Amino acid sequence: MLLPGKLPADFLKTCITHAGTEDPRVLIGPRFGEDCAVLDVGEQYLVVKTDPVTFTTEDVGWYAVHINANDVATMGAKPAWFQACLLFPPDTSEHGVRQVFAQIDSTCRDLGISVTGGHTEVTAAVSQPVVVGNMTGVVAKDRLVTTQGVRAGDLVVMTKTAGLEGTGIVFAEKHKELEDILGPELQDEAQNIRTTWGISIVKEALLAAQHGATAMHDPTEGGVAMGLYELTVVSGLGMQIDLDTIPTLPSTQAICKHFNINPLGLISSGTLLLTIAVDQWPSLERVFQSENIPAQVIGSVTLEAGIRAWQSGQEVRFVYSERDELLKVL
Repeated sequence: MLLPGKLPADFLKTCITHAGTEDPRVLIGPRFGEDCAVLDVGEQYLVVKTDPVTFTTEDVGWYAVHINANDVATMGAKPAWFQACLLFPPDTSEHGVRQVFAQIDSTCRDLGISVTGGHTEVTAAVSQPVVVGNMTGVVAKDRLVTTQGVRAGDLVVMTKTAGLEGTGIVFAEKHKELEDILGPELQDEAQNIRTTWGISIVKEALLAAQHGATAMHDPTEGGVAMGLYELTVVSGLGMQIDLDTIPTLPSTQAICKHFNINPLGLISSGTLLLTIAVDQWPSLERVFQSENIPAQVIGSVTLEAGIRAWQSGQEVRFVYSERDELLKVL
């Protein structure tokens, strides 16, 4: 019996072997841990991503654009075209449908993306609005970044903080319960994640691609922990991670403590994981600082497979899961 969330990694790997007709133009097709497909269309590569929004009912159009744009940007490509399949449950109002269209429109305008079509349907197959997005971008052939680009000796860098998207979703869905748990300051922090931090990593991913990042990953389901695990699996390398260096907002810590969940396993759109050579990092760090993008070295890449983690100077077991911690709350 399968549980809600991502398919188990080993099972997924057997499923994605069913990839249809072979086509030499498909540079990257279905691959565990890789964010997008890459197609050779001549002078440039076309980067394509599909991802749904199912965890929340609030601002689903806004979320759908951002999470798909993020993954395209982690390949070094600028997101350019967006389509969406919109599924609404029966009795959805016309106003509710128009809201989702408006969210997609305004978010795409903010990122310079064109909406090129899609599909809309009212169906009893869903109990809440579901948006399945498809984002496409282009990248010069010498600018493509893939998760297989990780190299032994690279630094592991993380931007912003862990569990950003999950913190915002949990607070939006459980704010009444959390009013008695969080003081006014932490409530404001959690409520304003969208305006203070956002969940877009397009800007920092494109900057990182221009300044030597060897691999990038957007830690969505399963959070930062799963994102790090996926980077190691795809690259065939390992990591040493200092858990004490991973930033986490006070509101995230308080919410996770209340619900007894792991902040490193909480969906973390808005955070970018990247690897970069030691001598390249100072230049990118200066660029991030000039753009007010917080970034922190959290570890390094090793030849030895697997992830070794340290906390308070002691080696500890590294915990990751395909099943996002958010599902324990919602």
